[in-house]
Amino acid sequence: MQNKNKTVVKSMELLDLFRTNQKLSLNEMVHLSGIPKTSAHRMIGSLEEMGFLSKDAEGKYTLGMLFLEFGQLVAERLDMRKIAYPIMKDLRDEIGEAVNLTMKENKEVVYVEKLDTMHPVRLFTKIGRRSPLYTGACSRIILAYLPEKEQEDYLNETELLPYAIGTITDKETLRSVLRKSRQDGYTISHSELENHTSSVAAPIFDHTGQVAGGISVAGPDVRFQKEQLPTLIKKVKTAAADISQKLGYSSPLRT
Repeated sequence: MQNKNKTVVKSMELLDLFRTNQKLSLNEMVHLSGIPKTSAHRMIGSLEEMGFLSKDAEGKYTLGMLFLEFGQLVAERLDMRKIAYPIMKDLRDEIGEAVNLTMKENKEVVYVEKLDTMHPVRLFTKIGRRSPLYTGACSRIILAYLPEKEQEDYLNETELLPYAIGTITDKETLRSVLRKSRQDGYTISHSELENHTSSVAAPIFDHTGQVAGGISVAGPDVRFQKEQLPTLIKKVKTAAADISQKLGYSSPLRT
């Protein structure tokens, strides 16, 4: 407890009251929490301002709509992990390489699921790892399928820093790679996040047709040579399509 911020803890105590109460007045929150009224008033004001609480015409508080947004995000991510896992496992077992699942969070991607390779030489990616949208196949494939304005805004405000010897740091080159990735339905990276590693990634779409994440196979570059890539690309794209279909995505008919 000594390392916890007391204001944050007290604020959580106030929010926790709404587990069992739909609406509460300031005085009711003070009574139930035991927090001094002055402190409670200040914290409630901040929580309301940030969207965690909402006040109605009677002056009573309810949980804010922000919780609905957070809850939807959590549900979507848990659902996608659950849906993707068996497909990822089949892919890993078939090709023997590590398989990663990523999702966008703000201006980064987060690795939300992974299955390690069965080879003794492996990459040590972990769930929860973050990386920039512009570098690495499993990140860049999401950037490639963002709406055009969102993608361009990101490129204009982001400095492309080198993470490894293959990181793309020229914006025009990156734009060209993004266009090709969107045209091909996959992307490949070599030594972009870590030296001497390679990855092949494809996009995952949700029921609205928006990009929901990316799936990749990754490993040492010696196992991602030119002759091996066509098979890896085909299998990653198939896995991404299977996950997308289970998320309710209906791909447009090709003519």
